[in-house]
Formats: sequence, structure tokens, C-alpha cells
Amino acid sequence: MYIIAGLGNPGKKYTGTRHNMGFEALDAVAAKYNIDIKKSKFNALYGEGTIEGEKVVLIKPQTFMNLSGEAVREFKNWYKTDTSQIIIIYDDVSLPVGKMRIRKKGSAGGHNGMKSIIYQLNSDEFPRIKLGVGSPENPEFDLADYVLGKFTKDEVKILIQTAINTADAVGEIIKNGCEKAMSKFN
Repeated sequence: MYIIAGLGNPGKKYTGTRHNMGFEALDAVAAKYNIDIKKSKFNALYGEGTIEGEKVVLIKPQTFMNLSGEAVREFKNWYKTDTSQIIIIYDDVSLPVGKMRIRKKGSAGGHNGMKSIIYQLNSDEFPRIKLGVGSPENPEFDLADYVLGKFTKDEVKILIQTAINTADAVGEIIKNGCEKAMSKFN
């Protein structure tokens, strides 16, 4: 059983923002594997299905980014899933727009959603897919304003392919493991 969480903020106000790239990519996973994310439990929207022959639950925490770990922990406990079978998909400002980086484990790297998940799971030993959203050109620009800003039309074109690649990467992680996915997609 795998839990795959895409991180973002709930509500129309945040649709299309950099910080919601995890939600967008999870939608691509759901579309590829025909999983509806319409049910609600543990302050999250979720859907159940199968990917590469494994049972999965896709979740979008609705607690806002900084409390994402609460929903992830609740689903982990409910499904009695091992931490190593939780995959987190989220935005990363340290990567250029469209770049994907898969990691088997690691720190939060300053990402508040990841800080919450690591804290709630008491572990950083779970796979994650970081999706590049770029960083502000002006280093003095407020990072919070940047990640809550919308993508340009050119960036959206790039990120559609990134979301499709994310769906493929999730399947690769489940089928062949994180190491193989890293060598294929990083």
C-alpha cells in the first residue's frame, strides 16, 4: 500500500500558484491511473486505486501547506503504511521551472510543508518528488509572495509536461524502486 501526497493550499485563490504544483502533479497521477480524488477524510481530499499492481491512496491535504503533515500522518496510521511507502510531491524553488528531482529521503530544505511532514512522521526516510518552480529573479523579492504567485503562460507549457513526467515517475518508484526512478528521471 502506497500513500502519494501532493502538497498545496486549498481554495480557488491558490489554484495555479507555484506552491500548488504538488496538487497539479497529483492530478496528472490521478488522470493517468484513473483515480478520482473526490472523497474527504482527515482534512484531505483523497482517492483510492492501483498503480503498477499496488494499492494506493492519493491525497491532497486541505490543512494549508504548513500543516500538511497532519493529514499525511492520519492516512499513514489509518492504512498502517510504512513510512518508506509514502511518496510526497511538492514544489521546489531551488530547481529551475520544470526540473524534477527524486530523492529517497532527506531534509525539508526550507519547505514548510515538508517540515510539517517530517515532524509528524518523526522521519525523513520517505521518497519525494521535487518539482522545480524557479526562484525570484530579484533576491530581495519575498519568497512567500513568489511561491503564492501564478505561473506565466510559458511556464505552464513546461509544467504540463513536468506533471505528466511526475505520473510516470510515481509508477516507476512503485514498480522498480526509488533508485531506478532516480536514474531514469533525475
